[in-house]
Amino acid sequence: MGYDEPGRGESVDREQPRRAAATLGPEDPPDGGAGRDRADGESGRDRVGVHVAWESALAGKVVVLGLLLWLQSPQTLRGDGLRELLVGVVGLGLLALAAGLSLRTAAPNLAIGPVAVAAALHFAEQGDRGVTEAVVPAAVFAAAGGLALAVFVVLLHVPAWAASLAGAAAVVAWIERRSVPVPVQADYDPRHSAYYLFAGFAAVAVLGGLFGAIRSVRRLVGRFRPVEDPARRRGTVAGLVTVGALIGSTVLATLAGVLLAANGSGRVVPDPGLDWTALGVGMALLGGTSAFGRRGGVSGTLLVVVLVGFLFAYVEAAGHEISRWAVAGAALGVGLVVTRLVEAYGRPRPATEDRPETTPVGDASISQGWALPRAGSQAPWPPALPSNAATEDPADPWRRWEGGPDRWRGDTR
Repeated sequence: MGYDEPGRGESVDREQPRRAAATLGPEDPPDGGAGRDRADGESGRDRVGVHVAWESALAGKVVVLGLLLWLQSPQTLRGDGLRELLVGVVGLGLLALAAGLSLRTAAPNLAIGPVAVAAALHFAEQGDRGVTEAVVPAAVFAAAGGLALAVFVVLLHVPAWAASLAGAAAVVAWIERRSVPVPVQADYDPRHSAYYLFAGFAAVAVLGGLFGAIRSVRRLVGRFRPVEDPARRRGTVAGLVTVGALIGSTVLATLAGVLLAANGSGRVVPDPGLDWTALGVGMALLGGTSAFGRRGGVSGTLLVVVLVGFLFAYVEAAGHEISRWAVAGAALGVGLVVTRLVEAYGRPRPATEDRPETTPVGDASISQGWALPRAGSQAPWPPALPSNAATEDPADPWRRWEGGPDRWRGDTR
């Protein structure tokens, strides 16, 4: 009849574009436009329910530990004790923000601890010249170091944790040039502005979390996160974002070291500072930031920092000592479990949960149940006459009207 019916393999090939379009989220254009990064591996908004649940649990723990601290040492939560506690929380918070910023971009900066100790030593030695004269050069030097680290990571496209560990080794070598504790010579006392410092930190932490919850921002920040081959370059935009994150995390670690030194016992011990790195990364993970990058909560970092500050204050008020390594190890262990929960329950819902599945029938794909098929999914028109090639002789279609030589004639014999 001049009609070529497609074969089975051709029907399957025709269904592949439709299945690929079905994987797009409800807000993603089917052509992979500005709303979708095809190399990102996922489409749709990340779910935030897991972050809400975890941050509610963290808030409950903060309340319980705060009550225990009040019962153990009420003076810690009022007057000078409260101001000292708030400054210590801000110092821990800046360290957690530094770790969280680098983790969000999938470029963890493991040099933040040694950088914080080096900044504290510099502030202790140069603080008598004035806060500005001591802090500004340290911040500029930290930004230059962060830029050198970022260029190394982006240009060579090597793991940031390995490159930052090399940078940490260089900073530790500088720290080891001092063998005795260095007394703080600065007159700056951050406790006089403790409430303002804490309010500023809380605003930055929460607003940064809200800003990072925006879908386009979250995708932009997490573009360095690998989705296929980890050694494959992720593009110019991802590289620029990573450069900014590594510079920012290094500067935040410097400011954290200055605050911790000014709020401390009056002297800075020259130690490697890797326990501060472990604590900062552990607090970031415990707050809901994924170890794989991109995903994170809103107020989790603030709650975790307050929780850790309360813990150190409670242990000190009870007359005991606790190692930062112990707290960091516990935070890292629980934080990795939180990462698994965030990755499992925070990813976008699969498209099959929002749409009925399609079943191919012949050359068409119709929806299950009473749903109408999508436009363009109808099967082609069948031939006007059915083909009887399987049952009749195509050479003589009129043979069926003949029953043999004696069908219409009676027996004349």
